[in-house]
Amino acid sequence: MTDPVQRGYAAYTRRAQAWTARYQERGGRVFCGAGCFACCNMPIRVSLAEALVTAQALTDEEAARVEAHARKVLHNARTAPDENVYVERHRTEVGFCPLLDRESGGCTRYDVRPTRCRDTFSALPARYCEAGAWEAMTRREREGYHREVARTPGTDGELHFIAPLEHLSEPVWAAAAKAMRAEWGLEAWGDFWVMTTLARRAAFMEQVARGDARGAWRAAKAAGLAHAAVLEIG
Repeated sequence: MTDPVQRGYAAYTRRAQAWTARYQERGGRVFCGAGCFACCNMPIRVSLAEALVTAQALTDEEAARVEAHARKVLHNARTAPDENVYVERHRTEVGFCPLLDRESGGCTRYDVRPTRCRDTFSALPARYCEAGAWEAMTRREREGYHREVARTPGTDGELHFIAPLEHLSEPVWAAAAKAMRAEWGLEAWGDFWVMTTLARRAAFMEQVARGDARGAWRAAKAAGLAHAAVLEIG
């Protein structure tokens, strides 16, 4: 199940490095780098196939921290009145990923990080990636931001993230979906920390392996890890 994902990660790395080299040759800039973790408190959606890659690499202590984070995610999902509040509270209250080393700014499980952590790059300085950056801007600053994004190569014209590097990762998602369908007869997607926790739950994975979507949902619910906003099985 994880082999197609791992191959997809390797292919993405090659393609992204080649694209980035050409981009920089033309004068484009990538502001992300070692020690920068302004985006590491964003919600992340993954497939169960990807979550398995991470889950299998975790120590018991790391898995416990991921589960604690997942339960914060669940509380936020159950109480947030809408998606905007959910995202805002994820960044400011649920907080940074437990696999982040805040002192070094590095990911402690970099080799098994999910797609969204691999394909998110900024064409503008990291301050624009920080939680609350948009809310803190004046109207004039927001207008300046939009003008800067519009004239910056590599963006989609709306946000400062580098769009082609996100598009290059789409084959990973497709490979994961195909692998899940072929192996289990179903697909499971959701929040990274919830899915990674469920991937280590035998009762959940047994139902998934049987292709029993309802049974998998019941197992997730029994574990206190089921909510429509962070878990989709079908």
